[in-house]
Amino acid sequence: MVGPTSSIAREPCLGISVSMPRPTSQAELLEAMEREYAALWEEVVLCDQADLEAPGACEQWSVKDLLAHLDAWHELLLGWERIGAAGEKPEMPAPGLTWKDTPVLNAQIWERTKDDGWDQIAGRLDHSHTALRKLISSYEAEALFEKKRFKWTGSTSVGAYAVSATSSHYEWARKLVRRFRKAQAAGV
Repeated sequence: MVGPTSSIAREPCLGISVSMPRPTSQAELLEAMEREYAALWEEVVLCDQADLEAPGACEQWSVKDLLAHLDAWHELLLGWERIGAAGEKPEMPAPGLTWKDTPVLNAQIWERTKDDGWDQIAGRLDHSHTALRKLISSYEAEALFEKKRFKWTGSTSVGAYAVSATSSHYEWARKLVRRFRKAQAAGV
């Protein structure tokens, strides 16, 4: 679950914990984003091509589905920020859903993206990652992690949302990909 005070450690996919310290500054977040994104892709490229779309990386999700999930959460955050910057309150995490409904939202994301092609998903993820990096860089460093600074974030900060949608989420996905890759190699 990605949320203002959530930890990816509570993601419903088999209890994969996130061990890296959460960034607390713009510089730390940008560095962690790039480090974890690169580490995720290092794991992905080690997978056999035939395994990238096979279920099992996260329950019925494939590696491709994990990447689509990351992209979808990027797009959610970009949308929330766009609405918030316009002075409006975004419906979070999605219209008609609360944070308790995150498993429902994740299932909707999977249904919507499961038939998308590998190249399409990889391209979208790279694009949304770049868009988030630009967005995070556009904030004044001290404003990014200031709680209650922006009305749309409620009691938290833009930075807290960004950590959950990027570096922490990338680490969670990387661990799932690594575990899946090793299981596939072992014939499990």
